[in-house]
Amino acid sequence: MAIDWTPLADVVRRCDRFLLTTHVRPDPDGLGSMLGLADALDRIGKEVRLVISSNWPPRYDFMDPTQRIRRFESPGEEYRNAQAIIILDTGTWNQLGDFGPFLRSMTCDKIVIDHHLSQDDLGAVRLQDTTSESTGRLVTEALRALGLPLSPQAANHLFAAVATDTGWFRHPNTTPATFRLAAELQEAGANPTWLEDQIYQKHTLARLRLWGLILQRLQVVEDGRVAFTELHLADYAATGAIPSDSEDLVNFPRSIDGVEVGLFFMEQPAGGVKVSFRARDRVSVNQIAERFGGGGHRLAAGATLATTLAEAKAQVLAAVAAAL
Repeated sequence: MAIDWTPLADVVRRCDRFLLTTHVRPDPDGLGSMLGLADALDRIGKEVRLVISSNWPPRYDFMDPTQRIRRFESPGEEYRNAQAIIILDTGTWNQLGDFGPFLRSMTCDKIVIDHHLSQDDLGAVRLQDTTSESTGRLVTEALRALGLPLSPQAANHLFAAVATDTGWFRHPNTTPATFRLAAELQEAGANPTWLEDQIYQKHTLARLRLWGLILQRLQVVEDGRVAFTELHLADYAATGAIPSDSEDLVNFPRSIDGVEVGLFFMEQPAGGVKVSFRARDRVSVNQIAERFGGGGHRLAAGATLATTLAEAKAQVLAAVAAAL
């Protein structure tokens, strides 16, 4: 589904000061899309600032060695001179954290660039393609359409975005067009071998110990069609791990033979329980996540429930069983 990039071109032409952000608990698609777009705007003389509304995940230090992306702190007065705000890889309030109230208060140009199905009215122009495998693709297409530069550094960021959101080209959202895009980015200077090593082959001992606990708690229900596991707040102190070490652990339940829906329940430091959903083919888990105020893709989604771990498991497992 082709996007008309005219609104973005108009904002880039008129504005000089940009503020970029992505969702809480950012992943390489959100981070790489921010950094790739910022690099291009830098090269045409724009002033660009980048923020996230959660702690920086140390496993992605290699993506931002100069620590350009800052932790957003309310009320955000230092960012009020922005002439345009661009939100990447999300279009929902619950994924913006502390940045949400700030965004509501701003009257400048606002643009969302995203590939997720779930969207709220953020008061922004929405440049959305739900058929895209990643927001990294959309940023690459935007740069191409606007004639903005694609440096080797930006290509590396955008390759990380595309590759991780396709499970390194394993997920069903991988298409022939994905491989053509990957080739384009590699030709522009991306280094896939180095990126794969940085993302997937460098673990801390604490992270592996956390994974061990999560694997011990795996359970299978609904005649083997649903698998789930859970993370307790006390697990961080017990293993020395940090919250970002739990990323991708939902893939363990989904990987069990015969499982159609994998779930990962995580107690949150601020209260409540975050639930990650992964499915094979039969169940559209974004529809289940939306019932709990979340959203995402048909086969990958998430939601946060303001309740206890026991109650969250009961509610979500019942909803999944009904969907099956």
